[in-house]
Amino acid sequence: MNLKEQVREHVQQLLNDPIVKTLMNNSHLTKAQVETLLIDVLAENISEKPLRYDEKARLRLTRSESTKGAFHRTLQQARRNIARAIYTVLLLGYLGLLEHVSLLPYVELANKLEDYVKAYKGVLNEREERDKFVKAISGLREEIELMLKDLSPR
Repeated sequence: MNLKEQVREHVQQLLNDPIVKTLMNNSHLTKAQVETLLIDVLAENISEKPLRYDEKARLRLTRSESTKGAFHRTLQQARRNIARAIYTVLLLGYLGLLEHVSLLPYVELANKLEDYVKAYKGVLNEREERDKFVKAISGLREEIELMLKDLSPR
């Protein structure tokens, strides 16, 4: 499988993940921005070499004829949105609001997501105990999806 097919397959799998969809729908990032961020990281990891923006632009799922300028602008917008989200969390922490009762479910969700990622990586690394990990991950995933549904703005 060539680089374009590999990157597109990974990006498509991630964008179709129900947890990613819910998180994305409730974030400040657009689907194009998430896709662009994923391509920016995945393409270089898979190819094991730095790529130019025009090469990355050709890997897009949507608007595959995207120019390197459009790719770069979308990437900059995504990075700016991420920085603003982080500054928001820092502000809440500085003001002492992260421990506020209404925000505790989000902290719990963040911890569950961290457990899920660790468990998922465990599945990839521990082939012998895969069945045990898959059951644990399935339960954790369902719990996360329910938490996300409950916490999503209506």
